[in-house]
Amino acid sequence: MSTPYQNAPVSSGAPVSATDYDGRPVLVEPEVRRLDGAVREASVPPFAPPVTHGSLADLPFENAEAAPGAVALSRRLPDGSWADVTAARFAEQVLAVAKGLIAEGLQPGDRIAVMARTRYEWTLLDFAAWAAGLVTVPVYPTSSVFQTRWILHDSGAVALVTETAAQAAAIGPELQHLPDLAHLWVMDKDHVERLAEAGAQVPDGEVAVRRGMLGPDTLATLIYTSGTTGRPKGCALSHGNFFAEVDNAVELLHPVFKARDEEPSVLLFLPMSHVFGRMVAIACVRARVRLGHAPSLAADDLLPDLAAFRPTALLTIPYMLEKIFNSARAKAEAGGRTAVFDRAVAVARRYGEALEARQTGTGSGPNRALKTQRSLYDPLVYRRLRAAMGGRVRYAICGGSPLGRRLAAFYAGAGIEIFEGYGLTETTGASTVTPPLKPRLGTVGWPMPGTRVRIAADGEILLAGDHVLRGYWDPQAGGVVPATRDGWLATGDLGELDDEGYLTITGRKKELLITAGGKSVAPAPLENWLRQHPLISQVMLVGDGRPYVGALITLDPDGITHWRQMIGKHPVPPELLTGDPELTAVLQRAVDEANKLVSRPESIRRFAVLPVDFTEWSGHLTPSMKLRRAQVMRDFAKDVESLYERR
Repeated sequence: MSTPYQNAPVSSGAPVSATDYDGRPVLVEPEVRRLDGAVREASVPPFAPPVTHGSLADLPFENAEAAPGAVALSRRLPDGSWADVTAARFAEQVLAVAKGLIAEGLQPGDRIAVMARTRYEWTLLDFAAWAAGLVTVPVYPTSSVFQTRWILHDSGAVALVTETAAQAAAIGPELQHLPDLAHLWVMDKDHVERLAEAGAQVPDGEVAVRRGMLGPDTLATLIYTSGTTGRPKGCALSHGNFFAEVDNAVELLHPVFKARDEEPSVLLFLPMSHVFGRMVAIACVRARVRLGHAPSLAADDLLPDLAAFRPTALLTIPYMLEKIFNSARAKAEAGGRTAVFDRAVAVARRYGEALEARQTGTGSGPNRALKTQRSLYDPLVYRRLRAAMGGRVRYAICGGSPLGRRLAAFYAGAGIEIFEGYGLTETTGASTVTPPLKPRLGTVGWPMPGTRVRIAADGEILLAGDHVLRGYWDPQAGGVVPATRDGWLATGDLGELDDEGYLTITGRKKELLITAGGKSVAPAPLENWLRQHPLISQVMLVGDGRPYVGALITLDPDGITHWRQMIGKHPVPPELLTGDPELTAVLQRAVDEANKLVSRPESIRRFAVLPVDFTEWSGHLTPSMKLRRAQVMRDFAKDVESLYERR
């Protein structure tokens, strides 16, 4: 860790200082409140004072004035190399594109939609749109035509920027149903550059005037939820929401954003259509952390980008960390080093748990023997793992779903500290996060500074703070309708707070399975545990109204290919493997291990292996990798019924 933290008592009211008189970060512990002996509420005061004027549109220009020659971003070139962009140059580009948007007739408050993968132009357009007084509306590049039309219509977008000509062509036939949409631009056709040229005659002062009209309460973006249970809703997030989220995150996650021993940098590869990716991009601009964009999550594309960019931190989801781990083990197995790898994993987990014990005051930390073992395996295993991420990664912020204690301990022991978080689109990103130097593996940490977390009587997590959205977009009601009741947002998630204010996610309120015997089962713990298995891609528990819990399992293509090669099994189509006795035995052992986590009424009694995977393209996953359970139940109804047939 780059700088030592100190503990500080919690205070209430005004923001607390995030650093002491030496400039060292201070760790402020949550204040907890109990009801009937159980912790029902935890809160941490804000580290950063609230922003009372200005907007996100000001950030590029403030950076250009304060440090014009500093590298603000790095832009990926077609040949895979990276070109640095200074703060002054980025501000010039933002100004030019903002003037182009004004020249095209867009008015303050107009909505402009962006449909693209994670790339430099996304962040450029975001800040340019804000500088022109507009509201950005992200659209997942993988969205169907129907989904895209719905978002464009509901938001009343007057302009759409797509990444490719194919995306623009797909929406073409829908234009007759979108009377508000007057502009359609394509990144790959250099339309962003043409916008900058089109605004050459617009005075700089026009942008300054529009920026001056914005404040913390001004609407910044409409982000549509991915819709696991129904039609997406537009979450109306203000400039102030982002400031409250970003400023407190930067102060809390001091090692990520303010490391003193090396220049921090972040390679963003998560979708910018998702609030997590947008929040990270804004945080990097706010904290003047060098930011790069990688458009593809495919290993063949992402690994070269990591190697060339060499970030110090990653913003990721559990799925990616699971894939990296499973890939590393498969390579070790193919090279005849399985035993070495597995011993290294065991050592890393013990080491990570020992670090946790020391940091939480429950142990003395790694002993000499454990340190020696870790030193032995570092060049053999851990260093290779870090090299696959670029060689400089020391921190990873992970969200979207629980990572799990085993994997978090392994990465900590391997030299990559994981800050696990929990949040929603409605909370502008994270509402809780693992506190630096005081992790509790398997939890999603403490409330973010400025956040209150409450557990309702039925176990639902309620959230409050300045980062919570203004409301949901409802054009029928004339704009934004409130989303909170008495200041508290009902998340739909279930959780528990421990005595020190750490939050554990136990499931989704709407996803609870009630068996025929009346047992309530939260599927997430078993699903997340099984998904870490190298042969398993996705898992969905079933059993609502049934006599016991069952599971639908899909196979990981890379894992299955490796498994076949290792046991000498000939290549066969996936559908022919679903009943393979050797594979069934391997999966049964995994299920048996997972069942040790729960009581017998909650355990998986039978499972079915499906011949296809759950994907976003098939409609079974959202773009943020969450299960669309109703769709899975409809499409695989026969497989579910087979789990309850008498043998």
